[in-house]
Amino acid sequence: MLQTPLNAFHRECHARLVEFAGWEMPVVYTSIIEEHNFTRQHCSVFDVSHMGRVEFRGPDAEKLLERLNTRNIGSSQPGMCRYSHMCRDDGGILDDVIVSRLEDHFLVVCNASNREKLLGWWDVQRRGFDVDIQDRTLTTAMVAIQGPEAIETVGKLLPLPVADLKRYRFKTGSVVGMDYFIARSGYTGEDGVEIILPASMAMTAMRLLLSQAADLGRPIKPAGLGARDTLRLEAAMPLYGHELTEDWDSITAGQEWAVDLTKDFIGQPVLKRVKEEGPQRKITGFEVEGKRIARQGASVLQDGQQVGAVTSGTLSPTLGKNIAMGLLKSELSQPGTRVEIDIRGTRTPATVVALPFYKLPKK
Repeated sequence: MLQTPLNAFHRECHARLVEFAGWEMPVVYTSIIEEHNFTRQHCSVFDVSHMGRVEFRGPDAEKLLERLNTRNIGSSQPGMCRYSHMCRDDGGILDDVIVSRLEDHFLVVCNASNREKLLGWWDVQRRGFDVDIQDRTLTTAMVAIQGPEAIETVGKLLPLPVADLKRYRFKTGSVVGMDYFIARSGYTGEDGVEIILPASMAMTAMRLLLSQAADLGRPIKPAGLGARDTLRLEAAMPLYGHELTEDWDSITAGQEWAVDLTKDFIGQPVLKRVKEEGPQRKITGFEVEGKRIARQGASVLQDGQQVGAVTSGTLSPTLGKNIAMGLLKSELSQPGTRVEIDIRGTRTPATVVALPFYKLPKK
């Protein structure tokens, strides 16, 4: 089992460590609800070093990435990040990724569970292209600092301005000989940054960050995978293996905004047909009555007939409601539609609602 460069930090903080996608990861430090609420109200740091970080270099890097990605990559400028999908020929989603354009190469951040699969697939797809693909996952660390206080706090701690960074933009540089990459992005529905730095410096940087934040009176607390999941679900952000899989396409998954059908990419003909005909099923939001959580795989019923299945569910700490996302027949996906969800043999009433469940409050 792989360990992130911050494994010793998690142990010092008495985190409960679990196996996740081949990595030993912290699922919780104190409690999921406490970590969730602190992120929504203040600022938390998440170790996301398990996610893949792969560089694409060479004359044909842009050309290859255009073919691999559903999103237009060529129009991005240095300093820009773009969320995208990578699909099979039949439209099945291989992964959702963030592609960042640097001055002389591209950085692709992918899900931990798909890194090995993608490395093998990219090795096949790169044939005929002059591209060098370098996996930097094990030599770097990555952390996400998220919450309404994140930008202001990070701006006071780091010797570089971050408040002027727009969403999905990044900066690179060096501090005391340590190279860094910092992007205004995240996976919680809150504002914040994601930082990549050398693995050898991760422990020192984490301890310094937390101690200096405490000295400022703006403490940053660690949060685990449990809170990361409840936060992203409230914000209706898809999770690979749940809302995104090889079993359906990007449009069915509700991610049409991340698809550019005017360009050629692997899977484009299938996605174009789905768009023209309309998806038969859609990822949909539900408010579920009662407090029993609708887990992945639970059947969604109407008039006793299965019309869908749950992909993710939780009791929302922010909203105080039982929420879920699921794949539902398109004709039933309008908000207000009443259905039932079979929760361990009990048919529980639920209502289709618009996504996301939680939106970042306007300032």
